[in-house]
Amino acid sequence: MELEQFRYDNKIVKYFAIATVIFGIIGMLVGLLIATQLFLPQLNFGIQYTTFGRIRPLHTNAVIFAFVGNAMFAGVYYSMQRLLKARMFSDLLSWIHFWGWQLIILAAAITLPLGYTTSKEYAELEWPIDIAITLIWVVFGINMIGTILKRRERHMYVAIWFYIATFVTVAVLHVVNSFEIPVTFLKSYSWYAGVQDALVQWWYGHNAVAFFLTTPFLGLMYYYLPKAANRPVYSYKLSIIHFWSLIFIYIWAGPHHLLYTSLPDWAQSLGTVFSVMLIAPSWGGMLNGLLTLRGAWDRVREDPVLKFMVVAVTAYGMATLEGPLLSIKNINAIAHFTDWIIAHVHVGGLGWNGFIIFGILYWLVPKMWGTKLWSTKAANVHFWLGTLGIIVYALPLYTAGVVQSLMWKNFNAEGFLEYPNFLETVTQIVPMYMMRAIGGLLYFTGVIIMAVNLVKTARQGSFIANEAAEAPALQKKKKVVGGYWHNRLERKPVFFTVLVLVAILIGGVVEMVPTFLIKSNIPTIASVQPYTPLELHGRDIYIREGCNNCHSQMVRPFRSETVRYKGEYSKAGEFVYDHPFLWGSKRTGPDLHRVGGAYNNTWHFNHMVDPTSTSPGSIMPPYPWLYTQSIDPELTAGKIKALRTVGVPYEEGYEKVANAELKEQATQILKDLEEDPSGSLRSYEALNEVKISESSEIIALIAYLQRLGTDIKAESTENK
Repeated sequence: MELEQFRYDNKIVKYFAIATVIFGIIGMLVGLLIATQLFLPQLNFGIQYTTFGRIRPLHTNAVIFAFVGNAMFAGVYYSMQRLLKARMFSDLLSWIHFWGWQLIILAAAITLPLGYTTSKEYAELEWPIDIAITLIWVVFGINMIGTILKRRERHMYVAIWFYIATFVTVAVLHVVNSFEIPVTFLKSYSWYAGVQDALVQWWYGHNAVAFFLTTPFLGLMYYYLPKAANRPVYSYKLSIIHFWSLIFIYIWAGPHHLLYTSLPDWAQSLGTVFSVMLIAPSWGGMLNGLLTLRGAWDRVREDPVLKFMVVAVTAYGMATLEGPLLSIKNINAIAHFTDWIIAHVHVGGLGWNGFIIFGILYWLVPKMWGTKLWSTKAANVHFWLGTLGIIVYALPLYTAGVVQSLMWKNFNAEGFLEYPNFLETVTQIVPMYMMRAIGGLLYFTGVIIMAVNLVKTARQGSFIANEAAEAPALQKKKKVVGGYWHNRLERKPVFFTVLVLVAILIGGVVEMVPTFLIKSNIPTIASVQPYTPLELHGRDIYIREGCNNCHSQMVRPFRSETVRYKGEYSKAGEFVYDHPFLWGSKRTGPDLHRVGGAYNNTWHFNHMVDPTSTSPGSIMPPYPWLYTQSIDPELTAGKIKALRTVGVPYEEGYEKVANAELKEQATQILKDLEEDPSGSLRSYEALNEVKISESSEIIALIAYLQRLGTDIKAESTENK
């Protein structure tokens, strides 16, 4: 059979690999900064653009989409060409994909610190950037599917299955979760409200972890681990079971992020059941990876590439066992909102994603530059620094999580909370935050060593931009009779892709359709009213500052929480006008859903000037810009109209009188501050030479905070 000669495109892989290393360093450096801010809050340097609330999403987006995303594309572009024995479908599309993705990352790096955010975890980017992500993802998909269709290898190897599932599912997740109504060029409101928004967000959020951080890297594992070990995959049949069961079950598990919330119980139970079921396919993939190394364990001791990959696959197994365990309600009741979850996430992120990326880079760079790794010793140092870093990072946070939960829930012999002041839990775990930062520094040091090692490796070799290859053309065959059923399916990539789409849609449809269409899932409460114009501006400031990164707005149905927060547990009907929902996923500070009326206006005024003045030991930074910046009343009408479009019952024409109502409410708050006997407002103005007015941002934020939870007024709430 005549062989066709062609060339693999290594240049696109090189650029994605370089971007991976650069953004890995940047993303981890930001992570190290915010970890340090948890015990040295002054490290925001008094600048509004570097507070924890603003740059925490910058860290997550940089690590997930810039570091891990670029690594995924580098690994896919290299492996796909060789598995399909074909150059990528279009060099032009490859470069549009690369530069488009980097511009999206740049846009995120600019807008998030500026406070332009939707506040939805892992989906914080505003609507124009969402559109750009969609377009670039389609470019990637066309390039990938086009390459599959022009392949010279009839059999689609298991890695390709995971790449297809990644493309299809991320596209569906991103589009559905990104429905929003624009207000301005960089401001929008989620199309969904409250409980429905929470369900859609965590259907997206959990499966962004599943299909952006997991499935593509399982595909990469199936290619690079056997290549590095020079061994075949342990079991083809196990890989089939792993793939189909994983993509079908994963999509159902999102509600496990919302246990004991206002989400309907049946949806929570579905999330729990399917999360526990996930142990089987996840561990099937882990065992398939580890058993591939049978007969190669002697090499693992010598080869840093295999060391990284073995620990990566082991960390994947640990994280995918812990995740289902955390989805069991009794365990979730202890761990949710604590630093336990942060430890869990980083075992997966640092151990699974980070280590497999490092292993791939150490294998890939010498191959593309036609040389050997510059320093195996340095790579081994990186391995041990990284491993030690993960341990030093995670163990203190697991400890902190247990300490937090026990202190939050503990009652004394008289039936009162043993630690009624939330800050008592914070001060107890500050030393653990310090240990976490040390672990992060160790891990980061290893990454710097890797960067130097890879640069030195490239300099001693010669880059092979277009790698020569040859293979026979794919011959059309008549209908195949006999053979393994899945092998026949792999010869039909379009049909295969459709089956993947069906498999991932079933779970989402079953969970979301009843929640949206059956009114009894979200009972209405007559006393719940839309936010006033001033409260709406204050809520947008709350979102801009990323307050939900540290404060939840969800009082769970536990006695410890209803007593601590002096009110009833949160009801689904209370959130029907919340676009977006702000339930949060971590309590570094106390829950705020019942904070309205719990403190007077002066307390909030002083708290934002200097949190330690009202809350000794607080690790929250001050927010001085709220006293010098003003809200823009010109935006009020647009906000009212946008929210009316998504179902908030503002009367027609209300936007014409909204600013008059805004001024009236602001004037009352300002009057209350001026008449306070403590004289805090006057003292602040005299000291800072600043005049607080009705349009000051602090006034709007106070209005919003004083509204929270007051639609259902708690009997025991009292001003302090």
